[in-house]
Parts: sequence; structure tokens; C-alpha cells
Amino acid sequence: MSKSKKEQTNSNPEERILKTEFSEEMSKSYLDYAMSVIVSRAIPDIRDGLKPVQRRTLYAMYELGVKHDKPHRKSARIVGDTMGKYHPHGDSSIYEALVVMAQDWKKEEILVDGHGNFGSIEGDGAAAARYTEARLSELSELAFLADLDKDVVDFVPNFDETEKEPVVLPVKIPNILVNGAEGIAVGMRTSIPTHNLREVLEAMKILLKKPSVTTEELMETLPGPDFPTGGIVINRDELLSIYESGTGRIRLRGKIELEPGRHKSDRSSLVVSEIPYTMIGSGIAKFISDVAALIESKKLPEVTDISNQSSKEGIRLVFELKNGSDPERVKNILYKKTGLEDTFGVNMLAVVDGTPQTVGLKQILQENIRFQIDLNTRKYTHLLQKEREKAEVQEGLIRAIDIIDLIIEIIRGSKTVKDAKACLMGDPARVTFKSQKSRQAAEHLDFTERQATAILEMRLSKLIGLEILSLNKEHDKTVKLIEQYEKVLSSPRAMTNTIVRELDALIAHFGRERRTLITEAEAAHEVKEEVVEQELMFAVDRFGYAKTYDLSVFSRNEEAIRKENRQVFLCKNTGKIYLFTDTGRLHQLKVADIPAARARDKGSPLDNLCNYDSREERVVGIFPDADLETEKFLFVTETGMVKVVAGNEFISSRKTVAATKLAEGDRVLTVEVLSGAQLVLRTEERCALRFAVSEISEMKKASAGVHGIQLAEGDRVKEASQVSPRARSEQAGHEAADWSSVRLSHRGARGVRQKKKQSE
Repeated sequence: MSKSKKEQTNSNPEERILKTEFSEEMSKSYLDYAMSVIVSRAIPDIRDGLKPVQRRTLYAMYELGVKHDKPHRKSARIVGDTMGKYHPHGDSSIYEALVVMAQDWKKEEILVDGHGNFGSIEGDGAAAARYTEARLSELSELAFLADLDKDVVDFVPNFDETEKEPVVLPVKIPNILVNGAEGIAVGMRTSIPTHNLREVLEAMKILLKKPSVTTEELMETLPGPDFPTGGIVINRDELLSIYESGTGRIRLRGKIELEPGRHKSDRSSLVVSEIPYTMIGSGIAKFISDVAALIESKKLPEVTDISNQSSKEGIRLVFELKNGSDPERVKNILYKKTGLEDTFGVNMLAVVDGTPQTVGLKQILQENIRFQIDLNTRKYTHLLQKEREKAEVQEGLIRAIDIIDLIIEIIRGSKTVKDAKACLMGDPARVTFKSQKSRQAAEHLDFTERQATAILEMRLSKLIGLEILSLNKEHDKTVKLIEQYEKVLSSPRAMTNTIVRELDALIAHFGRERRTLITEAEAAHEVKEEVVEQELMFAVDRFGYAKTYDLSVFSRNEEAIRKENRQVFLCKNTGKIYLFTDTGRLHQLKVADIPAARARDKGSPLDNLCNYDSREERVVGIFPDADLETEKFLFVTETGMVKVVAGNEFISSRKTVAATKLAEGDRVLTVEVLSGAQLVLRTEERCALRFAVSEISEMKKASAGVHGIQLAEGDRVKEASQVSPRARSEQAGHEAADWSSVRLSHRGARGVRQKKKQSE
């Protein structure tokens, strides 16, 4: 089939089959879908800062008349109207959007005034739509929907072409900055932080008056984000780059305050009164859980009690401290080890002129100024037209009052309203007059159709003197409004001043101080106390439970400790323990992380102390760091591979490294400190081989080694032992087999088959 599109006519003239390359059709369809998701679902429009579902919900509420000073209406009714008229994508997405617009801990300025259970900052969900009520907030009504009746935005048919909906709401503020935005589309996402309304509008005023202003100068007025949860931004020096490029990371911290005890005997407490914006929802419960885990693992011993005293008044997480504790150390641990210090990823992506673009602070304000100019141009054009029509009627009525007698005569001489209107417009042919003079006067009348209609509809009460005076005053007012509107439309300066006045009114009514503190601070670091170096005894039992003993405890219980544990050796509290496993990996753990034990304590599983996983691997050698610095190690695998490696090869800052190279299906049998002159290997098929260790070359850790014994098919090495091993008191309990009956040979031989012992 040709890759070009071809049309083939079927026998039925109404049917048409379109043949096309499958890959082309898939590519086109996917791009169409992606753009639909980007523009029509997930990414907000830069002009009103709203996604379609938010815009449609607010417009449906506007049509329902649920204004800020009217009673609340059931959320289910609002959701139903929105879904039935404008957004046929399910009620859950509409109600979720409604709920978020009512949550003051997610939005800098709420757009919906919710009544009932709309969730909580701690992650509690909102009640069902049938239980909650809502209405527009005052800001939504005054700054988002106020001028919809003045032809300021275009309207398009809804999904079934039975209603009209606005393409964009006539929002008077840069809502995309004030309330931020979050959304995930196809291949892209947007994440815009919230900002202080007053600061955003002040920055917009500066840009209106001075278009050449730089982002850095704008940031003197708008220094950074202002989150509804407060908190502290600690990377002020990076904000300029973020606002210029539209991308970056904002570092956030919660606010912690020290509350001393009321009395000398009372303990002091650290109180978290503000949290990072990223912690809202389930993050608070996770934070408390993480702190509890730090206390349990002895990494935060200063905290004796945790209590969540949060209420409608705000967040209050209280951590009671031991007497004599260092609050700064606790703060640093909380910042370092929990979500109390976090990052907010910024990606200021918005739909600009129908396409998604990453925009900076200045461009967002520029686009909103352009939008405000367009809105005001359309608004004042509409108002000017209305005032001109009103002036036309007023001028007609004023003229009519001066010739009221003639008009009465015209009305009395007309058979129909149509005849009277035609006469007022200069065609008296079908009107009967009392005199020729009146007819001649009527021939000079030139009222417009609108004026003629108004004159015929005029009440006689308008002829009262005060009413005539009021009409003249009203006309003077209309003339002044026409001059004002014409000036706004013809003068860029007047347009700018008009927008500035609107912004000043919004600042005066809705402006407030910022919640988030912006500063420059170092990233949290854990304050480490100086550790006095001391020697300890490390022990691990046959079940893999490890512990350390103080030397005084060990000396009093040495016999019992050695009997209960498979390996015991000396180490330092500032050192490390190294574990070789049969999978060829080396795990390390700090001695400081191993719990100190009393004589009969069980200890902690090695699984919990390092990356070792007992389900997948088996420990074949455990050594202190002192051995790695001074000794050489002998490796033996189940397929008979052997090698010697210097211990310093394994010293690394990584917790887990590869200790050797293994063939597929092979495993490490044992790792020992090189201590004997000869090595004896015994296989499952009872073959044994003894050879000099000097025949094994020293290699790098990444090597596979050399053949120690030649194995028959299906056979594997079962035991390995160095002959005449150096005595090591730390390895009590390990008894070498008697290999004196195995004759000395060379590495790589097949070995000698041994007779089966009676005990076997």
C-alpha cells in the first residue's frame, strides 16, 4: 500500500473509505489527544489562570445567581448544572475543582465560599456534594465575573450547542500567580506557586507605568511566593533565576518556635506553627510518623512526647524536650530528616495564545496587562455605545418637550403608532393636522427611529417641570460619561490610569500582608556531637542479630556471650563493620548504628542495619574495618574459583559495593583473612585437594579469580579451610577439620576422592 493517502469509493455512494498509513494516523490522533488534554483539561490559560473545569464551575454559579451576599446553594446542584450545561466529563472532577477553590490552605485567595465539610489541611476529604453548600466568594464576583454582561469576552457554543459559555473569564488580576496552578498533561506539567495578591497587583502597576522594568526590579515589590500555609523560603538568592526562566526549585521550611516551660520545673517545647506548602494533606501525618521513628531509633532522644494540637485556628505540632536539650540540634534534625524542609518544583507552564509555553514573571504580567487592555477596550466600547444610545434618546426627549403641542397633535391625528412614528421621522403623509402650519412644521421633523419610539412611549408625567430639569441633568451626565469613555479609548495613558484605579480598589479591598517569610539560609545539616572514641565488642548470633557490648559488660559475661554468638570481635565505636555475602556483594554499616546491648539482649537484625537482605543472600564473612586496612582476604566460590585481594580494595564511602565477579550460577562459599600456608578444598562428592596458598595470585576485587580445584560435572565445593591457621581469639567456636590425610598437590588439580566416614 502506498504511504500517501488514497480515497477509494465504495459501491455505496454515501460511504467513503480513507486509506492511510497506520503510523501516520496514530501519530496524528495522539497529537490531537495530547493538545486536547493540554489546552482543555490540565494547563491553565495565562489570561484568567483557570482550567476549563474551574472556569465552567464559576460560570455555572454565576448563572445560578449564588453570589457572595446570597444564601449558599447545594454543591450537588452546582455540580449538576456545570456537568449538564458545560462540562460533560463526570461529576467527580467538577466537585473536586469546586472543593479545591474553597480550601484556603491550598489557594491564596478562595474563589468559592464553602459551607460544610470541605476537608482539612491534614488530608481529610470533603463530604459528598449532597451534604455541602457553596456560593461565589466576593473576590470571584468582583474580580472574575463582574463584567460578563458588557461583551468583554467571546462566547462559544457548549458541547451540544444548546448553551453559550465564555472562552475565558474577564479576570482583573493575574490569577495564575495569585492562586498558582498544578496540572499534569501529556508529556508536560505545570507547577506555579501562589503569591500575595497585594504584591502581584503592585508589581503589575509598576509594569503598566514602566514597561522597560526588569524582573529584578519587579522583585523588589514581589520578592517571591506567598504560600497560604506560611512557612519560610530559604533560597532567596535563587529566586531571580527562577522568575526569569520560569523553572527551578524553591526550598521551603516550616516555622518552629521554642516555648519555654511556664515554671522552672516544666519542660520546654518546640512548636511547629507553620508547615511547608508541600506538607498539606497526608504529609502532616507522615511527618509525625517520621519524628516518632527518629525517636524510636534513638536519633532524636531529646524529644519525650509528640502532640498534634492543630485546630481551626491553625497548625500546632508540639514536641516536648528533655531538660538540658539543645533545641537547635533538634531543629536541624527535624529539617534534615523529615519533610519539614522540602522543595517546591517550579515549572510555570501556561496556555498562551492557544499553545503551552513556559513563562517568566515579567511575561505573565505582560500577558495579563495585554488582557486587561483588551477587556477594558471592549468594556468601554460597549459602555460608550450604550451611553451614545442613551444620549440620543435624551436629546430627542428634550427636543420633544419644546414642541410638545405639535407632537400631541401628531399623535391625535395618527391612526396607528406606525403613522405617528413615520411623521416624527419626517413623513407626515398619513397624519391629519388641524392646520397647514402644523403640517409644515411636521415636515421639518427629523427624529431618529430610537428617538421617535422613546417620544411615543414617554409618560405625561415627564412634562412636569422638575422632571424636565432632571432630564437635562441626566443628559449632562451622559455627555460627560461619553467624553470620559472616548478619552479612555483614545488615550493609552488614560487606559493605564483606569486599570491602575481598578487595581488600587482591589488592593484596598482584598490586600493583606504576606504569610511566607523569604530569607537566605543554609540547607539543614545535622549537628553532630563529638564522639569520644572507645573500644567495643561486636557480636552476631547464628540468626543474624547484631549488637555491641561495652568492654566492662563483656568481661563480666564473656563465656555466655561467646557461647550464644557465632562471631565476636573487637571494634571501635567510630568505625565500621563489613559484611561479605554469597552474592559477591560487600555491605558496610557504622558501629554507631548498632544498638548497645546488655548481656542478655537479642540485638537487631542485620537486615535493619544495612542494605543486606537475608531473603536473597547469605553472609559468608564479617570483619571490622581494622582488618580491611591491614589484612589480605581469601575468596573461595562454590565452583572452585579462588583469589586473594588486599583489604584496602574494599574501602568505599558507598554502603554496598561489588566485592567479586561471579559466573552465572556461582556463589561465594567463604571469605577469610589470609592466615594459612595451605588451602584445603572439599567437594560435595567427597573429593579433596590441598595446595599452597602461594599459588593463588593477588588480584583486584573486580576479578573472578583462578581455578582452585577441577570439579566433576554437577559437583560443587562444600568446605574450604586454611591449614595451620593463625589463632584468632575473636573466632572462637570455629574448628578446622583434620586434613592431614589429604596429600599436598597443586592448584587446579582434580583432587583425591576420600572414603566415606562411618559417621557420615
